Amino acid sequence: MKKISAILAMLLILIFTLTGCSDGNEDTKDTDVIEKKIQIGLSFDSFVIERWQRDREVFVSTAQDLGAEVNVQNANGDVEEQISQIDYFIDKKMDVIVVIAVDSEACSDVLKKAEEAGIIVVAYDRLVRNANADLYISFDNEEVGRLMAETLTSEVPKDGNIVTIFGPTTDHNVTLVEQGFKDVMEDSDLNIVYTVYAKEWLAEEAFNAVNAALEITPEIDGVLCGNDNLASQAVRALSESRLAGKVVVTGQDADLVACQRIVEGTQTMTVYKPVDKLAKAAAEYAVKLAKGEDIGVETTINDGNYEVPYVKLEPIAVTKDNIKEVIIEGGFQQEDEVYLNVSDKQEINDTEDD
Repeated sequence: MKKISAILAMLLILIFTLTGCSDGNEDTKDTDVIEKKIQIGLSFDSFVIERWQRDREVFVSTAQDLGAEVNVQNANGDVEEQISQIDYFIDKKMDVIVVIAVDSEACSDVLKKAEEAGIIVVAYDRLVRNANADLYISFDNEEVGRLMAETLTSEVPKDGNIVTIFGPTTDHNVTLVEQGFKDVMEDSDLNIVYTVYAKEWLAEEAFNAVNAALEITPEIDGVLCGNDNLASQAVRALSESRLAGKVVVTGQDADLVACQRIVEGTQTMTVYKPVDKLAKAAAEYAVKLAKGEDIGVETTINDGNYEVPYVKLEPIAVTKDNIKEVIIEGGFQQEDEVYLNVSDKQEINDTEDD
């Protein structure tokens, strides 16, 4: 009897041992099957500019479709806050940090810190100086400046007076836009009577700049605005002097209100940058980089010290003549919203006939 009991006891021990080994193998297998999702930290300068909200939505949606998770932070234009957010991403051991820099110089050190921690860094739309980012993806910003300048040189009368209102010098794109502008203006006979670099892209600075220029001379023929938000206040200043619609005004981003002003006749053009395409591509590249895949980018741009892989998309000049084809048919803005303030509906018919 004791012998039988001993045998049974040994069998039970053997069964438990085998079961334990089996469970352990299955747990390991299950752990291997469950892959860790790619973590992306996305830090925005702010959402003051209309387009950034669209960039966020497309980027997050695309990244999620690719199986990644995105943590979005908004610095509200505060560079110290953005640095703190990037430090937070580093502490969270993000796989990729994508940044729309408040200041192209000030974020360099913290992004180098991220790279030292083994985190991929993507400079989105704005190049970060001396940071050696893994990728810079944006539009051809020199071309943006050229398109604005070409509008001014073709629409402003010979020897006309123009005002230039660029964005802040802390945004490296502004340097590139201004270079493109100067390339065209070298052979121009236009007179730049007033120039300002709007701090933190504050639209009110455009209002003040136009009024300051009007004190120098009442004969203002054109105003270059670095984006459509600045253009909104430039047009307001012109309106108060009864000059709206008589002065050539440029902008950038194809904001809804800018498109409305174009069909109304108070803004001449805006530079459209297909941000949906940009945001989608940025998310795709971020995921590929996180997976260690070759992104096949051969073009580079110098960030001051390093040659950074550069994906460059082309901008498009939009005027009253092509706004329906580019902006409305392209799905960027809705026709009824663009023509909301146009009382004469014949305007729409005329555009359709063209």
